[in-house]
Order: sequence, then structure tokens, then C-alpha cells
Amino acid sequence: MSKSGPVLKLRMRLMLGNEIALGPGKADLLEGIASTGSIAAAGRKLGMSYKRAWMLVETMNRCFRKPLVRTGRGGRQGGGAELTARGHRVLDTYRRMERRAEAAIAPEMRSLHRLLSDMSDKQ
Repeated sequence: MSKSGPVLKLRMRLMLGNEIALGPGKADLLEGIASTGSIAAAGRKLGMSYKRAWMLVETMNRCFRKPLVRTGRGGRQGGGAELTARGHRVLDTYRRMERRAEAAIAPEMRSLHRLLSDMSDKQ
């Protein structure tokens, strides 16, 4: 909550048929995988189970022509994961789209912000 009232955020999702090919959570997961080298660690950073994180990775890999995440087999040395070149490109493009969309709708967001209720008095 900011001093000027509730914070509005744009949440963009790219749909492929009925599936979310990429959205804010999946983009955050990709960033986490890139920084940690692990699906499990990235999921933990985001407060999600390994199973959930793995399911999101599988969905992204299935939705794009080539995988966004490459995994190594687990075991004593551990598996690990990394973004492919395509994964980095998709993530960079998505983040750029978010910034451009937010800039494009900034006047409307300010207008809506003025119409919102102050949530601080409802807690």
C-alpha cells in the first residue's frame, strides 16, 4: 500500500488456446531459474512447490516451438536448470512488452486510480 492509495498493476498474460503460455508468475519463475540454476530454488523463492514450478516449466516448454528451460538429470550431483537462448529472448521480450503496455496505459491507470476506494480503511 502506498501513501497515495492502493497500487494498480497491469498483469499481462499471453494465451495459447486455453493455456497461459506466459504470464507474470511464469516470467518470475524464468528469472528465478536464471539466477539460481534450479527449478526447485526458483520455486521456493516464489513460495511455490517444486511440483507447481515444474508444471509451469513444462507448460512453457510445450507452448513454445523450442524449450525455454533446459534441465539436467537429478541425482547425487543434483540436476540443475537453465534458460535456453530462446528462454532468455522470450523473457526479455515479455518484460519489454510489460513496460511498453504500462507506459501506453499510464493515463488510464491514473484515471482509474483516482476512482478506487482507499483500502486502508477496510482492514
